[in-house]
Amino acid sequence: MTEENQPKTQAVAATTEANEQRFVIHRIYIKDVSFESPSSPTIFTEQWEPTTDLQMNTEVTSQGDNFYEVKLELTVTVKSDEKTAFLIEVTQAGVFEIAGYSKEEMNHILSAYCPSILFPYAREVVSSHVAKGSFPELHLAPINFDALYAQRLEEESQQAATKEA
Repeated sequence: MTEENQPKTQAVAATTEANEQRFVIHRIYIKDVSFESPSSPTIFTEQWEPTTDLQMNTEVTSQGDNFYEVKLELTVTVKSDEKTAFLIEVTQAGVFEIAGYSKEEMNHILSAYCPSILFPYAREVVSSHVAKGSFPELHLAPINFDALYAQRLEEESQQAATKEA
């Protein structure tokens, strides 16, 4: 009787291992960074009335065997009196091992959760480079990637509904 149960136990263990959810951060790194200050040094002698524009994008590349590179690209342009004071572009990336999740969960993890992990690192790079460029401190506000993801899903469902009508 014990011998009959043994194969079933092994099969259950194999199934449990196959369905086990796994999320591991293997690396977080700067993939690319660029800082430009085209109006220096004259911008430092003018009245400082900055306007800030933040553009953001994410990109996911499968590395095979449940490994993914997620890139968070930030472009920050600061102008004062219509002159570009500085422009900084940062691509913060990470390698994540992700397994055992449904397609919808994977999409959420790669589109929202991973970028939310990368953002504080990119934010620090922006802040550091701005300070090294001799400009006043710039601290980007936190970003709710879950809300952006939900907004994108809503827009996609509205577009699909419009196409069907």
